[in-house]
Amino acid sequence: MDLQVKRFSDIDLNDSFFDSLRASYPEFDEWYNKKATTGATAYCYYVDNELKDFLYLKIEEEELSDLTPVLPAKKRLKVGTFKVDNEDRHTTRGERFMKKIMDKAIAEDVDEIYVTMFPKEELRKLVTMFEKFGFSHIADKKHKDGSSEYVLVKDMRTQVNDLMLDYPFVRKADSKKYVLSINPEYHTKLFPDSILRTEQKYDLIQDVSETNSIYKIYICWMRGVKELKKGDKLVIYRTNDYKGSAAYRSVCTSVCTVCEVKTITDFADEDAFVKYTNRYSVFGEEELRGWYKNKDYFTVIKMVYNIAFTKKVINKVMKERVGLNPRYWGFFRLTDVQFDKLLELGEINERYIVD
Repeated sequence: MDLQVKRFSDIDLNDSFFDSLRASYPEFDEWYNKKATTGATAYCYYVDNELKDFLYLKIEEEELSDLTPVLPAKKRLKVGTFKVDNEDRHTTRGERFMKKIMDKAIAEDVDEIYVTMFPKEELRKLVTMFEKFGFSHIADKKHKDGSSEYVLVKDMRTQVNDLMLDYPFVRKADSKKYVLSINPEYHTKLFPDSILRTEQKYDLIQDVSETNSIYKIYICWMRGVKELKKGDKLVIYRTNDYKGSAAYRSVCTSVCTVCEVKTITDFADEDAFVKYTNRYSVFGEEELRGWYKNKDYFTVIKMVYNIAFTKKVINKVMKERVGLNPRYWGFFRLTDVQFDKLLELGEINERYIVD
């Protein structure tokens, strides 16, 4: 599976992948060629060199006068083109693109994100996915032929106290905070944009579903983990890779929010367990089936990946400046003050932390 950033000019416009876009937008080829001449790029997903998914993003700041109602000038991220082929896998791969959209919105500090799409039955799942992550139908874009597109907008300045609608924002109130340790070989696959500078740079070409997804699933045997509740915050702690002292090689890298916590008794059978865990985890199906057959007392944590630390916080700093010295570094609770200090040291943009 390949996920690449490619120039429009390097992508074959005659590829049958674009046929449905042409059918919906008669001016699609003209628009595409204009973008190609400006050097525009898009995220492209390939399977066996065949184009399957395409995402184009653009920053805009002008009034959207061609919409009803007109939307005032703001800094916006426009999802210019979003197509995910093969409906059976629409949700997983669509969520990977949603993660890219949110990453871009955070990096550009936009007021809103918006996307337009025709309210066709074949796009219903896509509309539903955008709505799941906080987009609302607040305007329409009318065309000369009488057709009309939905305009779905996500307000990046307002939250509604809902885990998914507010994504990627982190709500601190009314939740417990913990540190969750993850071994280096799993951490790099789960959180590729949180790798240490000394690790090999993540290669987009080696993308896998769990790597760029919003959801993450981790399975562990650490004591206390099964007590986690929905909404609890996890500071992800990458353990030592034994390439140097743990004081410098063990680091906090990112913040996640717990969605669900399950144990073996929560699954009807082995297939149900594999179906639930296989999509977003870094573990192979053989491993998963082996653990279930052995009736291991594992804990399954499903979480959403909110944001990566801008500056990684090493173990030495965690001890000296946050005052952390737990008996067991695998999993332990943080006070609100300690959590805030880690976010400060990690230089996370304060606007994305909601009190």
